[in-house]
Formats: sequence, C-alpha cells, structure tokens
Amino acid sequence: MTKEIEILAEQTGLSVGLIIGVLILLSLWTLFWKGLALWHSAKKGNPWWFVFFLIINTVGILEIFYLTVIAKIKRKDWFKK
Repeated sequence: MTKEIEILAEQTGLSVGLIIGVLILLSLWTLFWKGLALWHSAKKGNPWWFVFFLIINTVGILEIFYLTVIAKIKRKDWFKK
C-alpha cells in the first residue's frame, strides 16, 4: 500500500503525509456516520438498512440520507438512547 501512496503522491504533487492524513480523516468520517446509522437502524428495527450499511461503503452519504430522510431523526436526537 505504501508504494501506491508514494506513486499517488508523486503523480499529484502532494506529500505522502497529506495523503495519509486525508485517508485517516475520511476513514474516521465514514466510521462515525456508519456507526450512527447502524445504531439507529437497529434501534428502529430496520434490518435491511442495517445489513445494507454494514456491507456497502458510501463514505457516509447514504448513512446521512437514512438518518435525515428515512428515519427522520432530528440532529439533536442523533445521540439519544
């Protein structure tokens, strides 16, 4: 993986540290939204959504859509039990 990152850095003119940092931030962003959507879909008894979120990675886009449009959870209620 390091070789691919070095090649990407060389081709884009970006530093390896910057690329790794962006990948880490993107992973944390995705983990946050996936965890929140999995939690709420399980809590609301939506097993198909749960399985979908578990398998498909959409960088948080589908998870945010589920929370706001499908589950209709207000932002202030995202972290309530």
